[in-house]
Amino acid sequence: MRDYWLSRFFFEMQQADVRRRFAEDPQAVMDAYRLAPQVQTLVRANDVTGLAELTNPYLLRFYFGYVGMPEAEFLRRIRGEAAHG
Repeated sequence: MRDYWLSRFFFEMQQADVRRRFAEDPQAVMDAYRLAPQVQTLVRANDVTGLAELTNPYLLRFYFGYVGMPEAEFLRRIRGEAAHG
């Protein structure tokens, strides 16, 4: 099931001001977007697969790019592959 508020948050992360505010105070931004506590937990944990169940895959990919997750890491996680090392 898609989460409207999470999708809206990810969509609006395209705006530099939202990214800046999120970098400065993630909790305040998540609260402003009415993210449920369990969704906030997934965001804080960078849980790609958990969040994938709740939003559009393109928004998910853009969000993780904005927060600095390397593309290879995102793809590894979305595929459920174990980390190397």
